[in-house]
Amino acid sequence: MKVIRIILQVLILYVFFMIGEAIQHLFHLPVSGSIVGLVLLLICLGLRIVPVSIIEDGAGFLLSFLPLLFIPAMTGVINYPSLISFNGLMLLITVVLSTIVTIIAAGFASQLLEKKAKKREEKEKCSKHVSRSL
Repeated sequence: MKVIRIILQVLILYVFFMIGEAIQHLFHLPVSGSIVGLVLLLICLGLRIVPVSIIEDGAGFLLSFLPLLFIPAMTGVINYPSLISFNGLMLLITVVLSTIVTIIAAGFASQLLEKKAKKREEKEKCSKHVSRSL
């Protein structure tokens, strides 16, 4: 039964992909149709038109195979050692710096969200306390 659920959820994700492709071709957008489909999915998830539970297992299944998609790209890079030797240091510096910036940004974002959650909890406690005292 779980296999059927995963297949149906992957089909739902594929429908979003196809809708994105159709919109991209219809409006001649400069971005890929798959990106348009992902944005549509994000909007639908954000507005709770599509609950996460409808695609959760299917997305997890697809994500489990994601590393396999990077293997051909990495083996292709091996065919061009001159590119790596010439630009390798710059690539390494770029990867390290972008990783550091991403970690810092994620840390700040999580701290900000945690502070907002604490303020919301305190506000709810205060409103409950005030309503009880009345």
